[in-house]
Amino acid sequence: MCPPSVLDGLSHNEKRLLLELDKEGGRASPARILEASDFGLEVEIMNSASWLQSKGLLRIEESSERIFTLGDRSAVEEGLPERRALKAIDEAGGEMDMNRLSELLGAEEVKVAVGWLKRKGLADIVRDGDAKKLRLTAAGREALGRTMEDEELLARMAEGPLSERDAPAALLKDLSGRGGLVREEVSISRVLQLTPAGEEAVRAGIELKEELVQLTPELLQTGRWREKDFRRYDVSTFAPALHPAKRHPLTRLGDRIRSIFVQMGFAEIEEEYVQSAFWNMDVLFTPQDHPARDLHDTFYLEDPASVELEDKELVEKVRRIHIDGGDTGSAGWGGEWSEGTAAKALLRTHTTVNTIKHLSKNPDPPIKVFSLARLHRNEAIDATHLPEFTQIEGIVVDENGSFDMLVSILQEFYRRMGFEEMRIRPAYFPYTEPSLEVEVFFNGRWMELGGAGIFRPEVVAPFGVKHPVLAWGLGFERLAMLTWDIKDIRDLYVSDIDMLRRSTVF
Repeated sequence: MCPPSVLDGLSHNEKRLLLELDKEGGRASPARILEASDFGLEVEIMNSASWLQSKGLLRIEESSERIFTLGDRSAVEEGLPERRALKAIDEAGGEMDMNRLSELLGAEEVKVAVGWLKRKGLADIVRDGDAKKLRLTAAGREALGRTMEDEELLARMAEGPLSERDAPAALLKDLSGRGGLVREEVSISRVLQLTPAGEEAVRAGIELKEELVQLTPELLQTGRWREKDFRRYDVSTFAPALHPAKRHPLTRLGDRIRSIFVQMGFAEIEEEYVQSAFWNMDVLFTPQDHPARDLHDTFYLEDPASVELEDKELVEKVRRIHIDGGDTGSAGWGGEWSEGTAAKALLRTHTTVNTIKHLSKNPDPPIKVFSLARLHRNEAIDATHLPEFTQIEGIVVDENGSFDMLVSILQEFYRRMGFEEMRIRPAYFPYTEPSLEVEVFFNGRWMELGGAGIFRPEVVAPFGVKHPVLAWGLGFERLAMLTWDIKDIRDLYVSDIDMLRRSTVF
């Protein structure tokens, strides 16, 4: 039953919307109401609908679906990388040297093509002496004469958008993971439905007339207020929540982390985003043929393309360590070492470059420093990966430094962050030994949050460091996701206003 006080408190637009819905049989979309009435904007309709819903006169039904559109037409016009590779191998007689295929498709394209050929079972990688070759399988030869499922789906997208209901979920997931190949949008549909109380309100008779909502000085001075109808206010009705201004949750989390490390006796450091491969990788005893140096993982710069390595004495020490271990007792990596490769300019792929540069200038204990800084990796964007993210980095140099001390520091940090249970497991990193990965217990399961270890002699020897260096690199965004129980890392940066309003202050 609709109380008279509710009817008396309806605004002009609320009454209009009730009457328009009644004309449409009690149910219609906002777009239909806009088309059939003299409402000027859909936002007017939805604003009135929200108020009517809070008063129990109307119900807003929402449904959403994902819509996929073609993002890269070359995939249809020129074919997917694996299709082009398939044709090239077939034209070569069913078998082709990997280097030759790389010349035809390009270094980056061939990696994608080979990965999908293997995943789809279209080709095998075989060795012929020192050479690697791709050989078509029976499935690959059969695919030459037909269109594959993902190609058919891309062709359909080229003709227009596709709903998630119109294609297999597994195919859509695969295509969405192929950076920029398809675009995904969420389409939200709304329907307005009169409730029994709303129908009763319409039957009770709704009169549309001009009502004033504000008493002005002019109305008071002229006395015209006596001739006007004023809208009745219901002080018990729903009112939107007021949200005080506050800083972004990530900013607050960063400040909390900084405060914890400062309380533990650490000082904060920072370095430039642009670094040389020498400081980003070579100094950290990462071999020059390591996969992490590949363009697939690293953003190299075109301008400047290289950074001059001024300290030639340091360069020589690092070169010797890579080749034969220098005076560290290590065997090194062997092979050759290129100063040109080391001089390449890049966006830092980790913030360990901050701590190693600080260590190069301050080799003697005691040292306790940390950084909370951005880094860049050539990652495809998905629910758990971003090409730009933040790392919690730190080192301790102490005469009595030990593995136990490193574990204790990490335990204390996570305890202060609110995680009571932490454990470690063995790991491998090129520049620490021993190495470990940190896990915390959250929501009934163990979650990996980062790596740590003690710098190898090959890392610290060029700087004359004589004491153990305890080091760690921890995930900032993953910590934020655990703190607020967020499932998709992208939600941290889309700045959804509702999420920001609901976020709590520590």
